Amino acid sequence: MELTRPVVTRKAEEYRQEEPLYAVEQEQVETLPGAFAAGEFGWRDAEWVVRWYYRRFLGEFPDSERREVEDGFRGNDDESVRGAIGDAVAADGVAAMLEPLTGLESVDVPVGSAFLLFVDPESYIVVGEREWSVLRDAGALEDPYPGSPSVGDYETYLGACQALCDDLGCDMWTLYRALWRLWKGE
Repeated sequence: MELTRPVVTRKAEEYRQEEPLYAVEQEQVETLPGAFAAGEFGWRDAEWVVRWYYRRFLGEFPDSERREVEDGFRGNDDESVRGAIGDAVAADGVAAMLEPLTGLESVDVPVGSAFLLFVDPESYIVVGEREWSVLRDAGALEDPYPGSPSVGDYETYLGACQALCDDLGCDMWTLYRALWRLWKGE
């Protein structure tokens, strides 16, 4: 499968039309970047990102694992969450942005990448096995999805996504939506 501009555009539009979480995701893509940058967000905004990472699978992700992560995230105090997001927003570079986020309970690199998506949806994209697999099948990545992606793995993935976005003339949010639909094979 080749990732072309028409394919990405069509699949991103299918995502908009078919995915049940699209409306709330789009609202968050429009509002969270400014809220995170200004520090004008509430606990539930941060919690929403963690919940979204797993709930976007619409029940296909093991419920017990999802609940464990969500419960673990609730163990972070408000000050720590605000500090981590503020530090990530102010940081320069992927590793420096992910460091404070992954310092939070229940935030690994994939969940941290979800925060980056909602900090700057034009520059960052969430990583997961589905999205990675589509890129690998398209020849944009060589290695299979690592069981627990490191910051370096995310940087490799992000670089492949940035190159595709540059080639295709799209942003990361559009590419994400297309990758999600392409994985579904619909």
